[in-house]
Amino acid sequence: MTTQPPRPAPGPEQQEREAELVDRVAASFDSCPDPRLRQLMSGLVRHLHAYIREVRLTEEEWNRAIDFLTRCGHLTDDRRQEFILLSDVLGASMQTVTVNNEAYDDATEATVFGPFFVADSPAVPLGGDIAAGAPGEPCWVEGTVTDSAGTPLAGARIEVWEADETGHYDVQYDDHRTAARGHLFSDSQGRFRFWAVTPTPYPIPHDGPVGKLLESVGRSPMRASHLHFKVAHEGCRTLVTHIFVRGDELLDSDAVFGVKESLVKDFERQPADVPTPDGRSTQGPWSRVRFDIVLAPAQP
Repeated sequence: MTTQPPRPAPGPEQQEREAELVDRVAASFDSCPDPRLRQLMSGLVRHLHAYIREVRLTEEEWNRAIDFLTRCGHLTDDRRQEFILLSDVLGASMQTVTVNNEAYDDATEATVFGPFFVADSPAVPLGGDIAAGAPGEPCWVEGTVTDSAGTPLAGARIEVWEADETGHYDVQYDDHRTAARGHLFSDSQGRFRFWAVTPTPYPIPHDGPVGKLLESVGRSPMRASHLHFKVAHEGCRTLVTHIFVRGDELLDSDAVFGVKESLVKDFERQPADVPTPDGRSTQGPWSRVRFDIVLAPAQP
């Protein structure tokens, strides 16, 4: 698309015509019986029209935007969600997470869900291996789950998923494998432990319209190395978060703005001759990380 210089601001008469249209469209939702839906639609209209008016959007640009969204829809299926990807790279996903997970004492911070969570992941025993054959350096992960008062939470459900060392999640392969994901439960003292693979950087899917958007604006599709968690316990706010690898050069340029300093952890590299916590033979170097999780109370 050929770039054009900024368009001049409209005169008073034109501004009045545009404002009158905004008011008419917003008022069309006044009779909506659902007050929350009425608020959402009215707010959407006013902000969308404000954007169109601020940048003086051309009809060609609007048609190109419609085409872009259409291509996102054509690419989306039960294994790939291009609209979540778009939300992620615009920071909308992270802003929604921020709005809905207000700070509470020292509760663990939340971050983006991402497009690769799969419900009904395999059950893994404490000390088990979620890798299930996924390639990568073995990584021992351990920690505790407590509430904000420091009380251990037994039976917390911990969902974990990640990319393998090639930067792919299991759902990105065509063979319907299940690997590098699973769920387990904290023990009577809130402790958990499992094997995974050491996280490595990878690009978000960039072979579609969202990838072309990033290329057009000079942004990288790379995500900082991370391991996903979803942690739930009765009476607590469900936590969706990642942990990131300290020292990763992508921490300051994560494509989806998901990095928070409190979630950056030390993944300590271990030589092959260092015994593992459970006596497992790794046949090579491995890493270990500790992640103590604090859940906020459930929102009223």
